[in-house]
Parts: sequence; structure tokens; C-alpha cells
Amino acid sequence: MLTQTIDDLPTPALIVDRAILDRNLERMSERMRHAGVMLRPHVKTAKSIEVARKAVVGHDGRITVSTLAEARYFAQGGFKDILYGVGIVPSKLAAVSELRRLGINLRVVTDNLPVAQAIAAAARGGDTFSVLIEIDSGAGRAGLPWPEVPGLLDIARVLHDAPGVELAGVMTHAGHSYHQSTPDDIAAVAAQERQAVVGAAEKLEAAGLPCPIVSAGSTPTAVHSRDLSGITEMRPGVYVFNDLDQQLIGSCGAGDLALSVLASVIGHYPHRNQLLVDAGALALSKDISAQEFRREVGYGTIVEPPAKDMAVVDCSQEHGFVGAAEPIPFGNLPIGARLRILPNHACITAAGYDRYYVVDSALDGGRSVVDVWDRINGW
Repeated sequence: MLTQTIDDLPTPALIVDRAILDRNLERMSERMRHAGVMLRPHVKTAKSIEVARKAVVGHDGRITVSTLAEARYFAQGGFKDILYGVGIVPSKLAAVSELRRLGINLRVVTDNLPVAQAIAAAARGGDTFSVLIEIDSGAGRAGLPWPEVPGLLDIARVLHDAPGVELAGVMTHAGHSYHQSTPDDIAAVAAQERQAVVGAAEKLEAAGLPCPIVSAGSTPTAVHSRDLSGITEMRPGVYVFNDLDQQLIGSCGAGDLALSVLASVIGHYPHRNQLLVDAGALALSKDISAQEFRREVGYGTIVEPPAKDMAVVDCSQEHGFVGAAEPIPFGNLPIGARLRILPNHACITAAGYDRYYVVDSALDGGRSVVDVWDRINGW
């Protein structure tokens, strides 16, 4: 039996507003349909079967994951085309093969020749693989750097020549889009992302090598890209919930944040104009990404604050220190009062929980709990 209202929930608790979630999903889905690009949502943000099923409505059901635990969980939930978007290592190939033998097209990623050779060797033993080559389009994390893409053709030939291995294409992630704060700047990163991954695909095709999938994507570039020609699929993730970081860089509006943490007031400290809540670093994370654009957000801002710039200004493991730019009205926030905190980075905040309590602001302002959705954690 579901808890009736958010006032009945244990805190800290992870709250998702279904009405906002559905709006976010439809907006991205329609944008990709209009662009003629397949949507392969990165489900590492939600890590939830229920959210993923909603995200692929109107598309062909392909998804991206960031752990093998996610791959197994979503495979059990009926997803068949899964991209494991973190560079594969040889020790994990057996686990990949196990899922592929169950009929799951679990695709993997690499950017180096020794791993390509290990994949080819495993395939000679009877396993099959589908592999994308990762390109660095400017984020400086993983991938062959564009435009040199050293070793691209060598890696591709090893994969293509191996029996049982599909050279599925190329992929990139423009993570540096998260550090831009205007639509024009994000659009410029999106253009760089497109040029790099489409350029790598053209190099493969010019060499007579197949490249059916040209995969790009981050939420900011998916929202602000002005040209997706040559790209076959996009992999945004955090758009499903959005967060303060996405709001401040302009990927969404203030009303588009579907995720919040419910916390209880556990202490009053008027002498320092602070109160304590029972949501600390483990409940909120210590991600300060949004502070790059607005320091006042702290470790999360309070929904409908009774004081200006009311936010979690510091946190220890289980304590959140709430401050504000003006005197906090402590009388309106007695011990035990509930606060909703909007996170800086939805993906990392959600990682501390095993379930979502679902509310719907379109029904009663989001007071009633209408469902509970599970999520997968770990590796």
C-alpha cells in the first residue's frame, strides 16, 4: 500500500514529479523526431525501468548505460539494444558475452588497439561483439582526439576483420558543453561534436569500412544543436529530470526540474541564521557544478523558500546546513517541517537512493504519492 502524502515519507527521500518528467521526455522526444535522429537515452541518470520505458516511447527502444549492473537490470526489463557507454576492458568481455548470448545486443566502446585485439581474440573463441569507436570531440575525457584520430583505421580494421565482430560505428560525448552558459556557446560545442563524430565516420567510410551508427549527445547539445546532419542517434541523459546545473546553463527552465530531495528540519540556530536538515552529503552529494554559474545555489536550493536564496550552504555526511541571504523565518519551519531541495546534479544525487517516490504536480501540487519506482545502483 502506497504512502498517501509526502508528509508520511521517511526522510531523506527522493521525489520525482511525474508531470514535469513527462513534459521533459516529450520535449526531447519531439525534438529528435523532428531532426530525424534516433533517441538513445542515457539511462544512467534515472537508472529506472519505469523512467526508461517512458523515455523510449515513440522510438525503437535503444538505450545507453554506464555500468554492467545497469545493462543486466535493463535487459531483464525487456530492453534489447543497449550501448555500454564506458570504455570496455578485456576482463569484462565475458560478462558482455553472457548477456549477448541471451539475445541482448549489448554494444561496447573502445578507443585503443589492444582492447580491439582482445575483442577480436574473444570473438575467435566463438563470442560475438558489436563495437563503437570513441572519438574525443573536445571534452578531453576519453576517445581518439579529433581531428588526428590516431589509430582510428587500425582499430577499425582489427574489429571489422574479426569473425563475429560488428564494427557498429563511432560515438562521442561533448561533456565540455556543461561548462557553457549561453545557447550560442553550447551550439558551438554541438557543432564541434557533430564535426568530430561525422568526420570520423567519413574517414571510416572513405577507407571502405562500415559505420552504420554515428552517435553523439549530451543534454545541452541535444537541446541547442542547430545541425544534426550526419548523426544517426543522440544520447542525452539528465534531461529526463534536469537539475540546477542544466537550468543555469540554459538547457531547461526553472519549472523543468522533476527531481528533488525531501528532508526534515532537525535543528534551529538563529545565532548563525542557519537550520539543519537530515539530508547531507550522502543524500545530496557534494557536487558543486552549478556553483560555477551561481554560487548561491550551494549544494541544493530549497523549493519555494521562505527566505531569499535559501539553500544548503554546507553539508557533512548526514547533516545539511541551510542558510539564506536574509533572516530565516524559523517560526514557519518548526522542527520536523519538510523541505524539498533541488539538486545541483541529478545523476549523482539520485545515486544515493534505491527508489523514487512519485508525485504529480498536475494533480494536487505534488503532495500525494502516486507510485514508487525502483532503481539500480552499483556496478
